[in-house]
Amino acid sequence: MQLFTPDLQRWLDLAGIFVFAISGALLAVRKNFDVIGIAVLAFATGLGGGIFRDLVIGAVPPAAFRDLGYFLTPLLTSVLVIFLHPQVERINRAVQIFDAAGLGFFCVVGTIKAHEYGLGSFAAAALGVATAAGGGVVRDVLANEVPLLLRWDREIYAVPAMVGAGSVALLLHYDAFGDLTMALCVLLAFGLRLAALHYGWRAPRAWHRRSATAEGDGGRER
Repeated sequence: MQLFTPDLQRWLDLAGIFVFAISGALLAVRKNFDVIGIAVLAFATGLGGGIFRDLVIGAVPPAAFRDLGYFLTPLLTSVLVIFLHPQVERINRAVQIFDAAGLGFFCVVGTIKAHEYGLGSFAAAALGVATAAGGGVVRDVLANEVPLLLRWDREIYAVPAMVGAGSVALLLHYDAFGDLTMALCVLLAFGLRLAALHYGWRAPRAWHRRSATAEGDGGRER
């Protein structure tokens, strides 16, 4: 069961890859990487989650290697950021909104694809989250950063993906899945991420933890 026609889904995939690739390329610029580094981070962020999912479920070769559009999108994004990064930085808020939309779409589509390949509800939801957030983890590791979804001082990122993917898995398990409910799952994850950005929602830390840890101090408590 598909929420969109194959052609529309492909274009939405490419749009999500484009937005994710922008975040990777911009991080590379901030890190003063050369053009190869910018392209690597763009590719890793845009395609990393989907490639990981496809390899786990056995959908090989992954879609990123079967469709030239999936490969060219991060490449074009890299060129755009190399020459226009000051302008792209200025519309960073809009990029965050589209990133939230990509998060909602990919966590749902990733869960559905994993379920179609025979995975159970929990495993399918986990791969849905990996599809949405995996590229960002690869990006941050390559850039020698603590991954965004592990940082307490950033708005929640994995939680909206978990909610969206978990909702899809429950609907599939109870045979309540349809076009409308799938669209609602996308909107749910998207809305949660936008709300987190607007209100500064963060995940709780360890119980009764009172000391603060300075970023980049090697984890030593103050």
